Order: sequence, then C-alpha cells, then structure tokens
Amino acid sequence: MVKEREYKRKCSSQSIYLIYSRSRMTNPSSNPAPRPNQPNSSTIEPVPQKSDNKPQPGSWLASMVAIIVLLCSAGLITTFAWISIKFILNPEQVSWLNQIFPQWTKISSNSAKRPQTLKEIQDSLSQQGQIAGQILPLESDTKSSFLLPVFKQRASCHSDCEYIVELRVYQRAENPEFQSVPEQHYHLATQLPVTGPDESFVIAPIVNSTDDNQGSSLHLPLSQVGRFENGTSSPGVWFYLRGQRQQGTSAIAYGHIVHYNPERAHLELMLPWTSPNGQLPQWQKVIAGGDKQLVVDQTVGLEPQLRVYQVQPAKSVLNPIQLEQISLTPPALQDSDYQNALVLARSGLWTPALEWLESFKKQRKGQLLEAAQAQIDVIRLHSQRTKIQADKSWASPSQQVLADLIDGRWEKALQVFETSPQNAQEIATLLKADGGRLWSRVEAQLRLTPHQQPVQAWGALILAAKHGQEKANSWLNGQSKNITDARAYIQNLLEQLNGEVSAYTISPSHPSQIVGSVQPIAEVNPADWLQSPSVEGTSLQKADSQVWYQIQVSAFHDGNRWLKFPFTNLKPPKTSPEKFFWQTLGIDSDPEIQIAVWLPNGEQLTTSATIQAVQLRDGVLRLLVAADETVETLYATSLHQLPLAVTNSALEWVEPLPISLEQLYQKDASRVKAMLPNIWRSLQESGQLQSPKVPDPQQILHRIGQWPVQEIDLTGDGKPETVLTLSEEAIASLDEFSNGSKEDGSFRLQQPPFSLSDKNQFRPRTLILSDNGQVIYTDFKSNSQQFLGAIARLRAVQPLVLLVEDARSYSLKIWSQKNQRFE
Repeated sequence: MVKEREYKRKCSSQSIYLIYSRSRMTNPSSNPAPRPNQPNSSTIEPVPQKSDNKPQPGSWLASMVAIIVLLCSAGLITTFAWISIKFILNPEQVSWLNQIFPQWTKISSNSAKRPQTLKEIQDSLSQQGQIAGQILPLESDTKSSFLLPVFKQRASCHSDCEYIVELRVYQRAENPEFQSVPEQHYHLATQLPVTGPDESFVIAPIVNSTDDNQGSSLHLPLSQVGRFENGTSSPGVWFYLRGQRQQGTSAIAYGHIVHYNPERAHLELMLPWTSPNGQLPQWQKVIAGGDKQLVVDQTVGLEPQLRVYQVQPAKSVLNPIQLEQISLTPPALQDSDYQNALVLARSGLWTPALEWLESFKKQRKGQLLEAAQAQIDVIRLHSQRTKIQADKSWASPSQQVLADLIDGRWEKALQVFETSPQNAQEIATLLKADGGRLWSRVEAQLRLTPHQQPVQAWGALILAAKHGQEKANSWLNGQSKNITDARAYIQNLLEQLNGEVSAYTISPSHPSQIVGSVQPIAEVNPADWLQSPSVEGTSLQKADSQVWYQIQVSAFHDGNRWLKFPFTNLKPPKTSPEKFFWQTLGIDSDPEIQIAVWLPNGEQLTTSATIQAVQLRDGVLRLLVAADETVETLYATSLHQLPLAVTNSALEWVEPLPISLEQLYQKDASRVKAMLPNIWRSLQESGQLQSPKVPDPQQILHRIGQWPVQEIDLTGDGKPETVLTLSEEAIASLDEFSNGSKEDGSFRLQQPPFSLSDKNQFRPRTLILSDNGQVIYTDFKSNSQQFLGAIARLRAVQPLVLLVEDARSYSLKIWSQKNQRFE
C-alpha cells in the first residue's frame, strides 16, 4: 500500500514537470533566462517557428457574399419603404403591381373600389377637359372589356382639332353588388400615355440627307385608333394609332403599333411607323410558312421601300413578344454569291438580285437558314412591285424609262429613250432629279458585271444630265477598255439627251385617237391653218347647214404613245408640215370626230364632224372642224358643260355598277370607317358644313349610308378605289338630315352647297378615296370649277384615266406613282 502511494506520487511529479517543459517550449519569452551558476544540461531550448499570415481558404469569398447580401438587403428595405409610403399616400400609384402579383394578392385602389358606367367614365373625362373616343372591343364584344382612346382639343382650331393623349383598358367589374344592376360597370385595368412620333422620323423617307429641312423633334398629333382584323396568330390584340401630315405633294400617314397583352392587362407601344403614300401597315404573309408579318409601306413614287417585321419572343414579363425588322444587313450567309446578290438588292435592283438568289438556291438544293430565306422573301416582295410597274404601258416615256430602270431593265429603257427623241428633255429632267437611287443601281451593277454596255450608257446619261457631257466622257474614259467599242453609240445617246437629235419618227398609218374640247370660232382665216395634203387650193369648204368650230386637243395617240397638252415637243418639219400632222394624228385615213354632251339625266348625245385643218401655236394644238348646227342645240340642253370631242377609237368608257355606302360597309367595314371622316371633312372644306366637329363614323354612315359609290382600280395597284359622286338627290337628302339634326349643330348645313333652283346649273361633284380611305381626288374645293366628266380606258395604257373638265377645256389625268396624285 505504501509502495503504491509512493508510485502515484512520482508519476504525478513527472506529469507536472512535463507540462511545465512544454509550456516553456511554446512560449519561451515567458520564462526568465537561466542563471550562470545553474546547470543547463537538463534544460530544453525552444525551436523557433515561422508565422503563417495567409488567410484561410474561402474567407474572401465569404466577405464578398456578406457585402452583397448587405447591399441587396438595404436596397430591398429602401424599395419596400418607398412602396409602403406610396401605398399609404396614394394607393393608385402602386396599382401597377397588380400586373405582376397573382389574383389573391391584388392591391385595391380607389379606382378599383369605384367601378363606373361608360357614361360616368365619359363624364369624368369631360370634367378633366378630355374627350372619350369610340370604344374598341378587346374580345368578341365590348361587354367584358374594351379599349378607350382619350382625346384632347387643340386651341384655335377649325378642323381635325382632336388628338389622342392616352389609351385606357376597362374591364367589367366582378363585384357582387354590381351584378344585379342593369348597367354594366367597369374598372380601369391599365392606361398608356400616348405621344406621336417625331417630325424628323415622319418625313425621313421623303427627305434627302442633303436637304436643309430634316424635320424637328416636335411630336406630331395622332387622331385615329383602329384594331387590326385578321392579323397575326400571336397572343394579344393589335391596334394602330394614326395621324396625317401634308408634306409638299405627299399626304404622309404615321403613327404607332400598339399591342395589348390580356394575361397581364398590359398596353405597350411596339413600333412607330410612317408611310409617305398614306398606307396603313398591314399583316400579310411574306415568309413562306409560319405566321404573318407586319409590312410598313414607305414607297416614294416608283421606288418600293417596304419594312417587314416579324413577331419574336422578348424577355419581358409584361409583354413577352416584340417586333423585329427583317434587315438585309448583315447577310445571313457568309457566301460571296449570296452577299453579291444582297448588294444588288440594297441598291434597289430587286429583280436582278432575286434572279441571282434563285440560281444560288438551286445550287444549294434549297437548303438555307431561316434568316437567309427571310431575306430572300423580302427581296421577292420588292421585286413583285417593280415587275408590275415595269410591265405597264405608261403614257409618259419618262415614266416608262424610270419604271424599267428601277426593275433593272437596262436594254428596254434604252429602247424607249432612243425611240423618243422628242421627249429627250423630259427624260433629261427625270435623270437630273435623281437623288442617287438610279446612280447607286448603276454602280452596283457595274461592280458585279463591269462590261455591260447598256449600264455604262445609262451611267453616262445620268452624269451628263446632272453634271454635263464633259463629266460623262471623263467617267467613260475610266471604264474598262472594251468601252471603246460602244463609245460612238453612247455619244449619239448623249447628243440626243442634249436635244441635238430632233427627228420625229412617224409611225405607219394608224387610227386617229384624239380627245379635246369644242370651242366656237368667230372667223376663219385659211392662212392660219394647215389643210389636208389631199386638198388642192387654199379655200376651206363646208356645207351650208354646217358651222365652223375649233377643237383644242387635250391628248392624242401618235401610233407609239399618248401625248398630252402642252405639245411643246411636237416639232413638225419645215417641208410638208401638213403631211406630218395628218400622219401623226392618224386623220389621213380617218378624219371623222364625234362631239358629245351629257344631259341632266346622264344621257349622252353625239353628233359627227369632219377635221379639215390643223394649227399648232405655243404648244396648243387645234383642229378646225365643220359640224352641224345641232351642236349649239346640244349645248343649250346639256348641263352647260363644254362639248367633248373624241374620235371613235380613242376612249372606252368605264362605268362600274354602283352600290350604297351601307352595302360597302357590310363588305369592308374597316375601309368605310376610314373614309367616312374624310368624306365629312371634304364637305367641311367646301364650306357646306358649319361645325368643325367630325361626327362618329357610325353617325355619318347613318346620315349618308344610302349614297351610291363605285369601286374601281384607278391607281393600278390591284386594290379598288372608291368613287363617290354627289348628285342633286344626295345634296337634297343631306339638307333634309341637316334640318333634323341635333342641337349641337354637328350636322347643320351652313348654306345650300350648290344652287338647286335651276337644274341646268347643278353639276354633280366627285370624290375619289384610296383603298385606305384617303382622298386622292376631289371636286369639293370651295369655288372649284373642276368636274370629273367620266372614267375611261385609253388604248394600251394602264391604269384608267380621269376625263376632267375645267372652265375652258378637258384634260386627261392619270395616276402618278411617283407623285402619288392624278396628273
């Protein structure tokens, strides 16, 4: 027992000693140095150790995460605090959260607590100085939801005074207390402030980069809203906003494309658009297969410019789709042949580019990327336009040349130019006015095929017209060496352009095709007239029962083309000028001409006359005819219009079957809705209607729905225009409606528009509206002496022509694709 205790005591002492020794090794500075007289054989010297200052792995990452969490937390706290303050002060300002949160978390606002009837909504807007427009359905009807445009009135305005400032979507209130009331109540689901596009954007397609007036940043007003029918199959509802601006001779339409997403009750402006020819954007299938694309027509004159947009997905919760333009840059394929074809297309040579691409596609056996096929289809859409234009027979040689050049028909354009020396100045004016589009075609074509002589010839002609013949010759010298073979030929063309070639090619005998107006003549001096080459002597003969009349020629066909007044380019030779005129006019074989007038009931009366002499002075071409005295009787019984002179084969009258505006509305409601306000404005501009307010289209249709209209293609684009002729009965019916109009005076006539007391004094007035409802011809201008006499077809000319009478003569007006008007 004693030994055991002694053993435990020794072990304990050794343990304490070991602990003490180890503490000295780990912390030597805490122990005093040993004294000199003390033995140090049993001491243990401490071993120095390196300090490790490297951070532990992952410590910096943890710090960064902590900082980010801290900042995000602060941001969330700030955001929640801001939303809370807004919710306390004005809950309506945070009602936009309802578009994100599910139904059971909806934030109630004051507007949601107070559903309103449509009448209450209109009254509320009126109190705020705003005007509620016509509601548009979002579904099959307007009972469950609708779009409401909100207008404001411009100050000091007399016409088109209202403009859109906001779009609102209302949904039917589902509150139980409103289910039993007879009137529907609605709450405001969403609203979108609206401003029109900038002026600079609107006029950009018709403004050259060198023009001084590039437009301003001023927002132009929007006056109409409509829904796209039969559009794309993408979810939601598509609308368009529209305004109009007159810029020179162009009636530019512009606006916005609007999309409504019903899942989020969200309205969004998707795309601004502008169209110099007044066309609304259209949904049409451009790309083979799949859905429709949105096409915006920015065509100027004969130059097709079509913007094509696809519906593509977007990374947005509120609106998961977007409109993306199909552009020709960059090329979808990294292939030299494909890229060369796109060079032609971007220069405006759509048809040559398409032919190049079709050949390329055959080599690839039709295996193309979707993006490449989309670019090809856009090029095909443009080529279809240029082909139709070039295939037409144009009355003007310059228009024919322009249509051929735009389509890349270099040889055909040269043939027209060579056979029209009398129109050289007209063609030179066309080339001089080129803003660069024709020249870019020449450069692109010569870049890919540098040895085409017809292209080189047109390059020289364009340079000569714009900068003179010296510049053209200098450019020719810089072309390839083989130009020497065609230099003499091109020099002849340049001489013709400068008017040095004045020969007039007379076609072989052809039937006379002449249109003009009959005017009385007091005295006839034979020396002033060129008689038929077959007549001997200088005396002019007529029967005793006949009277002399002169016909002022408005247009005639020379065997090649139609020529119109004034005839300044008609230069007869000094020898045998009478033979020149008789052959050119076609009266050497057919000197008969008809004189016609229209009676008040629309019946046409005619009599015959014989052409005996010709006179050309200061561009005015006159024919001397001997006619029966019945011409004066016809004039007395007609509508006091000028008698018309026309040869048998000159005109073919076109008279489409009329239908009522109400019937046309049943057939094409959107087109009639677009044209009705413009019809009303035309009556206002003529000074017939007192109020500047334009009624709702349904109200206008109720007033004039029985007026007859005619549908006919007058512009040659394959789409029918609408011809409205205002007869005496129509005026009387409008007068009856005005007498029973509302007290606001919106349907009140200011004065009888035309005198109805004397039937012979009344002349029908005509209004022609395009396929999108815009006015392209009118007789309704104040104090206008212009009347549309008839619509006719000229031989070998498309489209149809208007026979228009003014105070002195008749004229033939044909639609100009370049200037977008009848000329």
